[in-house]
Amino acid sequence: MSNLRGALDSISLTDVAQLLHVNRKTGLLQVNSSKASGVLYFSSGEVIHAETLSSQGEAAAFEILEWATGSFEFLTTQVQIHASIRRTVPDLLMDSARIQDSRKRLSTIFPRLTAVPWPTLPAPQLLEGIKLFVEERRILPYFDGYRDFKDVMAASGQHDVAVLQAAAILKNAGRLEVLEPDAYVTVVLLKTSFFNKGDHLELSKAMEGWWNVLGPYRHGIRNLRVIWPDGPAVERVEFAAGLADKLVAIPRELLRAWGLTEGSHVKVRPAP
Repeated sequence: MSNLRGALDSISLTDVAQLLHVNRKTGLLQVNSSKASGVLYFSSGEVIHAETLSSQGEAAAFEILEWATGSFEFLTTQVQIHASIRRTVPDLLMDSARIQDSRKRLSTIFPRLTAVPWPTLPAPQLLEGIKLFVEERRILPYFDGYRDFKDVMAASGQHDVAVLQAAAILKNAGRLEVLEPDAYVTVVLLKTSFFNKGDHLELSKAMEGWWNVLGPYRHGIRNLRVIWPDGPAVERVEFAAGLADKLVAIPRELLRAWGLTEGSHVKVRPAP
């Protein structure tokens, strides 16, 4: 049974959650925004679980509580689900507000999540004199000069604020560079011959020179990450003097496998 519904431009989810908490309601708070949809599970006024398409538990709760547009509906029903959130609503809302403030601050330091963080010192010296929480230390191995911030979040399982906060601490200490190695290139067919096997991708020598001045790639580039609408792939790359800039030559077999045609546009960057 639905006994509470409304639009997020007239009342915030924080206010809705506080109302359900004070009245010790049990049921599902379903939220639909322009970004996504999610559910907060209430039991006797406490949020015990949350789900979105991309996350569960506290991460999902924080994601939902940040939505400012869309609609919500509370359904009074019995809730039988494993409790993944074990804190009071006031604590949850306080942390949500703190995360939102941190996200705004960090977005001014790192405006693009497609940028690649690269520590400029090896591990022992990197942390000298720097205070990091255990969770932040666990993120650092994923700062390898090849993963962008989104990749780091996916690989580490940490949300954006935790990843960007770890990067900000290193950057403030002068121990982190933020690179933007992505290049948008046009696909052409790789011409194969007896001497040129179709077992690699090709880019121009100029592209290699552009990447070689960046710290992680100074010792050479063997593999290339190719990103197109259906997803990323990593293949061996060679750099050819006769290939024009802003072109990537791909073997016919890979073009077919990836559903690409000559003239398609893809994004590329070095891969480990």
